[in-house]
Amino acid sequence: MERAIAHMDLDTFFVSCERLKNSALEKSPVIVGGGDRGVVASCSYEARYFGVRSAMPIKMALRLCPEAKVIKGDMEYYSNMSHTVTEIIKEKVPVLEKASIDEFYMDLSGMDQFFGCYQWTTEIAESILKNTGLPISFALSTNKTVSKIGTGESKPLGKLEVTAPNIQNFLNPLSVRKIPMVGPETFQLFSRLGIKTIKTLSEMPVEVLQQLVGKNGHTLWKKANGIDETPVIPYSERKSISTENTFSQDTIDIHQIKCVLSGMVEQLAFQLRQEKWLTSTISVKIRYSNFDTETKQCKIPYTSADHTLLKYVLELFKKVYTRRMRIRLIGIKFTGLVHGCHQMNLFDDTEELISLYQTMDKIKNRFGTSSVGRASGLLK
Repeated sequence: MERAIAHMDLDTFFVSCERLKNSALEKSPVIVGGGDRGVVASCSYEARYFGVRSAMPIKMALRLCPEAKVIKGDMEYYSNMSHTVTEIIKEKVPVLEKASIDEFYMDLSGMDQFFGCYQWTTEIAESILKNTGLPISFALSTNKTVSKIGTGESKPLGKLEVTAPNIQNFLNPLSVRKIPMVGPETFQLFSRLGIKTIKTLSEMPVEVLQQLVGKNGHTLWKKANGIDETPVIPYSERKSISTENTFSQDTIDIHQIKCVLSGMVEQLAFQLRQEKWLTSTISVKIRYSNFDTETKQCKIPYTSADHTLLKYVLELFKKVYTRRMRIRLIGIKFTGLVHGCHQMNLFDDTEELISLYQTMDKIKNRFGTSSVGRASGLLK
């Protein structure tokens, strides 16, 4: 049975949410992001016309488009809207994967014998627009890679079907940067070698690609040829992420405890970013030497940044540690998670800070989680 995989993507999601609250923003250039030293988290198509792009420094974006309205983001509001869209889709499809806060994959294989998959997907998109007011684009094909590329080509508020016989003709003229796993560095490498279109990439020997980009060469070749067996993974929300540390000897050494807390926060924050989560609730637990256990928690703005999380964790520890007694165990839990597409809280953090975290994460992915870290997390 030929697979039928649909990919849906909410158009300029953050901007669309803000326009629901304020209709005066319609048809105007809008930027959602942080302050003067922050970066663009999302921007309207009117702003993109002037060259504004996501992850661009706000100052640069305003030089390109001085008339743009800059709005501070509201991740809780966006998360609630995303949840509403998710519930609409879940009611109508057999298998749903939520790839990010505004992006979804659906496996409709076999449904064409009951109802046309393209018509089915069209009606889902229309239902989302009718019930939420949020514009959404989609593409339908035989696998996730072609469907995702198709959605990008159909935006905004578009719909597209790429049937199996037409996959290669659809992909061939497109830029290699359209392939999801081709990042800026890989694209620059290909450009220097004159590899600009997917057609050129698809015709290269697999062995040559593997020499150029390593073990991902074979996967890239398959994607360029419209081959992707990756399954749609059924959607389920993670409720929390946590870690605990039991000291080898009960301690009252506050410096040692804070060092351990710092290391724990860094570990959890890295995991959040790897799994593309943001947290809104922090809990800190301590267990005294007599096994009495106390916990305190607080709500925070959505984030996955170490420095922000550590500040709140240390404040909570100060509040929860009320006895002059040795501590046996400390624990940290992050809850109130939302599945977002950003590695950082782009609304508050500067371009330099975001770049620092992205670089550290790359080092950890390549050389291990203990290869680089904060000095405050090291016991002396």
